[in-house]
Amino acid sequence: MKPVYSADDARRPLEPPGEYPYTRGPYRDMYRGRPWTIRQYAGFASAEESNERYRYLLAAGQTGLSVAFDLPTQLGYDSDDPRALGEVGRTGVAIDSLADMEILLDGLPLAEVSTSMTINAPASLLLLLYELVAEKQGVAPAALHGTVQNDILKEYVARGNYIFPPKPSMRLTTDLFAYCAERIPKWNTISISGYHIREAGSTAVQELAFTLSNGIAYCRAAVEAGLSPDEFGERLSFFFNAHNDFFQEVAKFRAARRIWARIMKERFGATNPKAMALRFHAQTGGSTLTAQQPARSASSSRAPTRRSSSTCRSSRAASGSVRTRSRRPAPAPTRRRRARRRAATATSTCSTARSASSRTRASLTSARCSRRPTPTGELAFDDCRVPAANPLGAEREGFKIAMCNLERSRLVIAAQEFDIVQGATNYASSTGRRAR
Repeated sequence: MKPVYSADDARRPLEPPGEYPYTRGPYRDMYRGRPWTIRQYAGFASAEESNERYRYLLAAGQTGLSVAFDLPTQLGYDSDDPRALGEVGRTGVAIDSLADMEILLDGLPLAEVSTSMTINAPASLLLLLYELVAEKQGVAPAALHGTVQNDILKEYVARGNYIFPPKPSMRLTTDLFAYCAERIPKWNTISISGYHIREAGSTAVQELAFTLSNGIAYCRAAVEAGLSPDEFGERLSFFFNAHNDFFQEVAKFRAARRIWARIMKERFGATNPKAMALRFHAQTGGSTLTAQQPARSASSSRAPTRRSSSTCRSSRAASGSVRTRSRRPAPAPTRRRRARRRAATATSTCSTARSASSRTRASLTSARCSRRPTPTGELAFDDCRVPAANPLGAEREGFKIAMCNLERSRLVIAAQEFDIVQGATNYASSTGRRAR
């Protein structure tokens, strides 16, 4: 490492900003010519409260909106669905109908404000509601500008809020590409997200690799659907995590621009400079905001045992600071009664967990379709496998199940419940064996 680096240390002269492969940014003057859009991710329990918040943010100088939806909305449930009980309005605003969207956007200047909507599986429906409200306000679809996340692949990889199997989900994504090209040309049709992958535990390199591979999959699906990379490519956007390692993150962003420009040009034959230029937004890595504990050795980080705490008390007593009283062991009959109670509780828990596990497996295997559980803890769809254990990323306390639409019935995908039942069964079994 040198103490100071200059332009003479570069391996080769870098192209200026706004030129292929856009290492230093997609625009020649970057943010000196136009400041970046500032948005606060916001969505309160009701449409009325959220609308009040958006009005306040715009009045305070915010230059764009970012809408957070609750988990039932993200998974296509109405707020009065029994499976949405306890989740309505918890992680964002609940939108069940056009009337809700009208209340949410009431009085907002949709022709002037760029709106980002964090919605994936039902993205096409929510964008349609947004378009209909704009038409009622007299705003033409061609004047709307904003972004829908619409990145279903990262839901299978890291977050878990999917509704349909991958193949029809990809069809919905590319259909939205085509619809926006015809009706809402200023709209960013997707925000290909590495943020959630990084939050799920990946490194910076893995975040970039998975995100760009997802981008390739979307482009391939769009080309197979008959769309032009020069047209849909310029409306693609990306979403990355910004961690605390400043130089690593700068290098990641620059590498992403170079790699994506080459992918679009060499793999998909794009000639439109806007289709080759990677545009992205970033959010602070949530995991970097966690209070860090000081580094401690394994031995010192363990909770003190009874013996060690008694030793501490005895040492303090020797110096005259405290008075201690030795604890006599419980009589043998008492110890036997406690052991019998623990064994009975463990056996009851074990049988209940096994029964619940059997019901879960039965609901998965009895459906008349090709979706089936596998020994590896995955669900096998017609065209790929997806995890059965569905951690839901940041919403780890959110919806415990996801649904798969069939012709007239629904197959329950045991998301967290499947792993919870399995863990309870294993724990109860081991506890019962120890008690016996």
